[in-house]
Amino acid sequence: QVQLVESGGGLVQAGGSLRLSCAASGRTFRSNAMGWFRQAPGKDREFVSSISWNGGSTYYADSVKGRFTISRDNAKNAVYLQMNSLKPEDTAVYICAGGASGYSGPYSQYDFWGQGTQVTVSS
Repeated sequence: QVQLVESGGGLVQAGGSLRLSCAASGRTFRSNAMGWFRQAPGKDREFVSSISWNGGSTYYADSVKGRFTISRDNAKNAVYLQMNSLKPEDTAVYICAGGASGYSGPYSQYDFWGQGTQVTVSS
């Protein structure tokens, strides 16, 4: 079983940038696709981005495409989300997730979830 811990959240002004990190542990980490989700107050959890086990395939929600970049470093057991041109609408708790297979997209199953890190974007 994979354990995930996010970091890097904070308060930024609109137009600013943040880089989120997800530290993973577990011998099966390298075989898992990884994803980022977010949840704003009063809203359902929303898919943000995902990356295949080897980093060869990525997916992005339309709302973040062109602004966010997902990456991973399996040697460091880490997944990252670079967030640029942040908007107030991006304010949410960002949650790292581990896929059930090596390839996971917006509608795939995710079996492992982190606790989340708060991102707040001010106007």
